[in-house]
Amino acid sequence: MSFLVLDIEMTGPEPGWNEIIQIGAEFFDDQWRSLGTYLQNVYPENEEAFTAKSEEVHGLSIDDLEDAPMIFDVIPEFEKWLKKLNSGKPNLSNIIICGQSVVYDINFLRFAYRKEKINWPFSNKQIDLHTVSYLFFKILEKNGQSVPRSLSLGSVSGYFGFEREDETHNALEDAQLTARCFKEFFKLIDKVKLV
Repeated sequence: MSFLVLDIEMTGPEPGWNEIIQIGAEFFDDQWRSLGTYLQNVYPENEEAFTAKSEEVHGLSIDDLEDAPMIFDVIPEFEKWLKKLNSGKPNLSNIIICGQSVVYDINFLRFAYRKEKINWPFSNKQIDLHTVSYLFFKILEKNGQSVPRSLSLGSVSGYFGFEREDETHNALEDAQLTARCFKEFFKLIDKVKLV
């Protein structure tokens, strides 16, 4: 199985009303070796749904997206990128989608696929950094180690000594930061001993 670490920036929190405006991803083989990265801005069809609150998070204005393609052009480009890195395999069902609270990203991406009448090519397998962090931090805490109180990407990555370059969220930077955290957790697996 391969790992796709995905992060999506949106115009707000509600699929169907709000839309994807940036897709960032890093693709890994089954040994967590990076095979490539992807970053694409997306122009939203529903400009009314573009909220000031979301702009504060990702720092993208509607003007920044003026020359960006729309989602119906981005999805095929994104799949083409994945298929090329996936050893040329046209079937993407061997890919595990990973991310921080990744169900939100998947919901938005699934909605976009459905709206554009494109078949969902991925499996239902996913790994959520939020859940992994919660479980690992509980184990570490029970073993006397200090862990962060928050499970935000900033807190989890900070635990491992990583941080964002900027205050705003860039989908690719967040995907790469998330991937670095996953790699650290996978290293921890080798150290966990059950008594």
